[in-house]
Amino acid sequence: MIIDTEIVTTDIGIAADGVVRPAAGDPDRFDAFIPSPCVQNHAANLMPLANGDLACVWFGGTQEGMSDISVYFSRLARGATQWSPAEKLSDDKGRSEQNPVLFPAPDGTLWLMWTAQLAGNQDTALIRRRLSRDNGKSWGPIETLFPEQRGRGTFIRQPIVVLDNGDWLLPVFYCHSTPGRKWNGDEDTSAVKISSDSGETWRNIDVPGSRGCVHMCIAGLDDGSLIALYRSRWADNIYQSRSTDHGRIWSAPVQTVLPNNNSSIQVTRLGNGHLALVFNDSSAKDATGRRLSLYDEIEDDLPPVLADDGKRTDERTAFWGAPRAPMTLAVSADGGRTWSKRNVETGDGYCMTNNSRDQTNRELSYPSVKETADGAIHMAFTFHRRAIKYVRVTEPWVKRAIRD
Repeated sequence: MIIDTEIVTTDIGIAADGVVRPAAGDPDRFDAFIPSPCVQNHAANLMPLANGDLACVWFGGTQEGMSDISVYFSRLARGATQWSPAEKLSDDKGRSEQNPVLFPAPDGTLWLMWTAQLAGNQDTALIRRRLSRDNGKSWGPIETLFPEQRGRGTFIRQPIVVLDNGDWLLPVFYCHSTPGRKWNGDEDTSAVKISSDSGETWRNIDVPGSRGCVHMCIAGLDDGSLIALYRSRWADNIYQSRSTDHGRIWSAPVQTVLPNNNSSIQVTRLGNGHLALVFNDSSAKDATGRRLSLYDEIEDDLPPVLADDGKRTDERTAFWGAPRAPMTLAVSADGGRTWSKRNVETGDGYCMTNNSRDQTNRELSYPSVKETADGAIHMAFTFHRRAIKYVRVTEPWVKRAIRD
């Protein structure tokens, strides 16, 4: 069951000064555009830090897949009303560095992880890491956490989850190559990497039946079990699977009633046990066009990687080009069985190009959501691939209609 509340449409320009302001006509909502020097900004991830600051990381440059794409970092200091200027934290001249994730480890170390790929070839991706011991004010050297594997790139999008038994769970997805073809997402699968020694070593747990289900995001439930929600390469619905043994065994992903457009989602557990989910309330059914792949505009001389086994389990193919809008916040009080939702931002979500220089992309996408100790729900998402937009509300906002 899905309960809709009043849709809120905002129409504001991009003044990326980082100032957090009350939203026009909505005293219970606060907005900002996070400062960035980049033409394109995408794939934000928020994380509350141990000192009370709120951090945001994303990737920026000219265009996803280009070698000038790097990881950027900004913070909203505790009690402050303005995000700090962006700081570049990676700079590989030969790879596109994407999908950064922050993780405050229990020992106080702040991890930054991200992917690094050759041009538009996600099947060449490896995972890199930097560590900070002062809440992101300074950073150690860049390391490779999970190296590139022939015919299979390793990708991340969601944060590490620490379980009550001390294990760390890092959801990943594998971008598999098909012999003689460039990567386009058809064969992607999900897995969980588990560490029982604070990240020193990792073992891999594949999610059965997960072809096409990516961006796995894990949350704990009141009964001690785990729920995972997935983006769908087929642009049909959000999928879910569950585990009752600390992530060692996962059920095969199944469709939920919530739509998905082959774009990222994120779910987090709130302090009261409820789940908060940010996603695009759209799917391929809303599309009037279709792209061949995510990187239609990117040309390179790299030949297709020859995978050991390119056999398909079925004939479905990834759907690119479904509208990436509206941006929607949903809350579940029953472990993901039913949801109440409200749109955060609306628009046509045009994403038939990744071009930011000509301002032709209008997607609202790749959201992140976190709650802080004061009960505030913080969101960040891509605004037309030109900026990262930040929004702060509370859980009652989802069900509260705005009165004139």
